[in-house]
Amino acid sequence: MGKTELLITIILFNMFFVLFVAAVMMYIRKYRQRKKEYLHEIEVKNEIHKRELLATQLEIQQATMQQIGRELHDNIGQKLTLVSLYTQQLLYENKVPEVSERIEQVSQIINQSLQDLRSLSKTLTDDKINQKEIVTLIQEEVDNTNAFKKCKVLFKCNFRQLDLSFVHKNVLLRITQEFIQNSIKHSNCQNIFITLNTSDEVLWELNIQDDGIGFDRSKVKSNGIGLTNMKNRAEIIGADFCMESRENFGTTLNIILKKQP
Repeated sequence: MGKTELLITIILFNMFFVLFVAAVMMYIRKYRQRKKEYLHEIEVKNEIHKRELLATQLEIQQATMQQIGRELHDNIGQKLTLVSLYTQQLLYENKVPEVSERIEQVSQIINQSLQDLRSLSKTLTDDKINQKEIVTLIQEEVDNTNAFKKCKVLFKCNFRQLDLSFVHKNVLLRITQEFIQNSIKHSNCQNIFITLNTSDEVLWELNIQDDGIGFDRSKVKSNGIGLTNMKNRAEIIGADFCMESRENFGTTLNIILKKQP
């Protein structure tokens, strides 16, 4: 074999080797890309499944509470009513003053328990989340808080009606309640400002801010049950959750749910 043929052979071998290496590298690159896409698809499916599962749990919880409320009203409530009637009859028939006084005390306790039970039953069976608009639900919470005069709560929104599912309304209402309660208990705030807006890109955006003492997140060992509850509820519907707080500068919560493309 001459030098020219040997040189051509070496060049061809190097070319085939380079092509082989390039093909292997391309295969590895495509394999990694496909693996990444597959893992991302699995992650998305798991996230969707998680949200659907949590949403179902909320609906089941609501249905269970309504069932308990009906049982309290129909069963326990009727029995307490019957006992109340018996005590009233004993009070009417009894002629001993000392005994009458004790019967009257028992009757008052039963009537108060019956009143508390009816109030609890109404709370459990009241399907106000499905029946009312989210603006009405939040405004009622604001009015109830302002009635205690512990702090002033102001609510604003840029719409009158927003078509939301039970899960979305439940999440918005519970997060609002959680923030208000935490602010009143821990922040010593004077004011709480709530805004709920919508736009072409955003289904809704909830912003809540207080002017309390705030807290240093780096010094808090755990996020706390309240913050964890709010974050978990936002995750149910895939909303972006952000809370910022600084000592002596208050706390701000911002939750955004973008419209699906």
